[in-house]
Amino acid sequence: MEKHFDINENGYSVRCKLFAHKDARTYQRVVICTHGYGGNKNRANIQKFAEKETAKYKTDAVIAFDWPCHGQDARKKLVLSECMEYLTLVVGHAKNVLQAQDIFIYSVSFGGYLTLKYIAEIGNPFKKIALRCPGIRMYDLMRANVSADDWTKIEKGKDVMIGMERKMKVDKQLFEDLAKSDVRKYEYFDWADDMMILHGTADTTVPIEDSRAFAENNVITFVPVEGADHPFRDPKLMDFAIHTIIEFFAPEG
Repeated sequence: MEKHFDINENGYSVRCKLFAHKDARTYQRVVICTHGYGGNKNRANIQKFAEKETAKYKTDAVIAFDWPCHGQDARKKLVLSECMEYLTLVVGHAKNVLQAQDIFIYSVSFGGYLTLKYIAEIGNPFKKIALRCPGIRMYDLMRANVSADDWTKIEKGKDVMIGMERKMKVDKQLFEDLAKSDVRKYEYFDWADDMMILHGTADTTVPIEDSRAFAENNVITFVPVEGADHPFRDPKLMDFAIHTIIEFFAPEG
């Protein structure tokens, strides 16, 4: 069962998609899936994960949503604080509307960075956290998307347009916020036992060594996936990643 819905609160409208084995008013366990930079909630990897998660754990639900300026979201300018607001609203929906007793999160790339930022700066509502190819050095990764001419405009206080499938406005404040929220400066030891990071050895977008060093420094389980690129285009390697995460999210006892 799939259902699209919007969370309309605090002046925001978060475009969401719910996956479940059957339609119900409440779900004991909810997994939140977040996409990467330039992605959206309808990505095939999210669909496949949700289908397998809800097939194995038939009372679970999976929620995917569009980050600001992505997919069907109405916002035009990327602001980190609004990303935090979106995740807060989705967590609130899982808790208060779906009545979830346990909330999990599976985040990819830019979504992985935002998840790490969220738990360090706002709090950790998640029972377990799985990250695939997280953008540990997000400032550098985002900076690489800006041309020299556009960077000159940003330094002068102007907005510029960047993006992949969809263009979005960015400004100097975004980069200052990314630099300020460098997740490497935080400690994640308190949550390390309930975290896992997977990263492909053939990832040319986000260096695997960033994830390896981050995991080692925080004693987080690290799973290198031999031959996988950034989007895990090889179906067998994607299936391995999904299986590993679903097993990590398995109910206790």
